[in-house]
Amino acid sequence: MHVLDPGMLDGALASCATKTEGRDDSALIASISRNLREQDAVLVAHYYTDPAIQRLADSTGGCVADSLEMARFGASHRAQKLVVAGVRFMGETAKILSPAKTIVMPSLEATCSLDLGCPSDAFSAFCDAHPGRTVVVYANTSAAVKARADWVVTSSIALELVAELHARGEKILWAPDRHLGRYIQSQTGADMLLWDSACIVHDEFRAKSLSAMRLAYPEAAILAHPESPAAVLALADAIGSTSQLIDACRQLPHERFIVATDRGIFHKMKQAAPDKELLIAPTGGDGATCRACGSCPWMRMNSLEALAQVFERNDCEIVLDEQVGIRASVPLRRMLDYAATRPRGNYRCRVG
Repeated sequence: MHVLDPGMLDGALASCATKTEGRDDSALIASISRNLREQDAVLVAHYYTDPAIQRLADSTGGCVADSLEMARFGASHRAQKLVVAGVRFMGETAKILSPAKTIVMPSLEATCSLDLGCPSDAFSAFCDAHPGRTVVVYANTSAAVKARADWVVTSSIALELVAELHARGEKILWAPDRHLGRYIQSQTGADMLLWDSACIVHDEFRAKSLSAMRLAYPEAAILAHPESPAAVLALADAIGSTSQLIDACRQLPHERFIVATDRGIFHKMKQAAPDKELLIAPTGGDGATCRACGSCPWMRMNSLEALAQVFERNDCEIVLDEQVGIRASVPLRRMLDYAATRPRGNYRCRVG
């Protein structure tokens, strides 16, 4: 088990404060928009970021998406500066795919528990100990871990890709999310050796609490991200990546949904299905701590104030070792080429 040092969360937890309601951010938004235009920059934001940042990305010609679409957009956009609102692996991915561009982030300390839980040196030793397996790593990893991989995947294409590798008789070494790995293994029957790590947000969702919530809202459909524990997925009406869960919210006939992923996704879900009611799934903590609130503390580090500062500070740029970037670009581009030849994947309806 790769357990995170609680101290790693200190800075992120400090930023996980409730936003002041009703404040006027118009001057700040106008300043960021102006700097984007003047500096030939574009804003790329993840679904889990603050709705204000998502709205800003949409209104300035940027992109709000899952990590796969963020990677595609950044690599193809003409802008010479990419402002990535998300977590560090997303900024690193942008730099790997666009090494000549300047990549900046509101905070370089905005990381990911899956990234932290898979140190590159330990992962390299794990690969050395199990030769002959195809190494497939989740996008939520460092550039150095990607550099050791044969394939990089996001949750929107992971299941389909592993199914194809399994059909070719390949054995898989998977990292880092054990819940996603076990879900893929259960759906494909693939021979998968799993690294043992988890997302601190999705790992907190609990089947017992979710079952109680279903009793309270029997007409609601449960939407779950496959980074959630297997017992949670067994209760879900639809399982999928962030983009696939947004599709499910729009397409399924239910009027109410219980959502087992970061609550930042509610902004796009409400846009996709404005007449539907969204409820955050219960977590393992009754005290609603930042470890158990359905909200990634590192994503919360992407504030409008921090975003405005990327145009003034000199410590917000993603810098990578050139050789690591070159090696990591091979499985990343393989992922993009694979995804480009296939239609957007669908969520999976109730399993088991």
